[in-house]
Amino acid sequence: MATPKKKIVMVDTPIDNRETFVSLSTSMKNMNDEVTMESKLHSLYMIQQTDSKIDQIHLLRGELPEEVRDLEDEIAGLNTRISNLEAEIKEQESFISIKKMDIKTCDDNIARYDEQRNNVANNREYDSISKEIEFQTLEKELAEKRLREATVLVEEKKNAIQAAREELSGREQDLENKKKELVSIIEDTSREEEVLQAKLAEYEKGIDERMLAAYHKVRGNAHNHLAVVTVKRGACGGCFNKIPPQRQLDIAQNKKIIVCEYCGRILVSSEFEKEAELQ
Repeated sequence: MATPKKKIVMVDTPIDNRETFVSLSTSMKNMNDEVTMESKLHSLYMIQQTDSKIDQIHLLRGELPEEVRDLEDEIAGLNTRISNLEAEIKEQESFISIKKMDIKTCDDNIARYDEQRNNVANNREYDSISKEIEFQTLEKELAEKRLREATVLVEEKKNAIQAAREELSGREQDLENKKKELVSIIEDTSREEEVLQAKLAEYEKGIDERMLAAYHKVRGNAHNHLAVVTVKRGACGGCFNKIPPQRQLDIAQNKKIIVCEYCGRILVSSEFEKEAELQ
């Protein structure tokens, strides 16, 4: 008589954003899987270890990409500032040209009026021309004042451009050095990261999607990105709160998912840590 096939009971509860190790542990009690719980826990722990190594690689690159972006933004800002200053200088230089023309016009008018004043027929004409000369003199003085102010302003803007260009040169050199450093680090670590990503894919085959989804949720919420930890000196390896002795015994047996009641991380046997060190 043929041996009946083992019936696999599937869990209908879908993976959603509320999935946790606690709810996952409850639902998995009804699952008959050929992969043992100990094997799943071990795979989960190795996923955590591999993710942590990848995190270290990203940490090594860490702030460099941001520093490169910040320098690029700063350089763009300096270039914009220089362009604006150059445009303002052109505007002031145009203004200076106009004022120089105004001064020449005033000089020409004063000379013309002065010649007319020497040939007037009466005091009334003399006084009228004298007022025109006085007005042109005041206009010339005002134009000369505006000319001096614009000249000083142009000089200040030229100095500002020189300072901005010196700062720009320094930032461009910093950017070049940072880019070289980033490229060097990426070249040095890319192969290592590829190997780790391959291992990660293999470990993920050892657990189901729901457990993996729960892992990523807890990992994303943890400040140190640790979702799976061992018990160290009787305490959770994530939040360092004490674990009761009986619970430690349950963890060591690797027969079910046990989470820290304080931080929600999954707790596994410290034997996994020793095995990971040998790999």
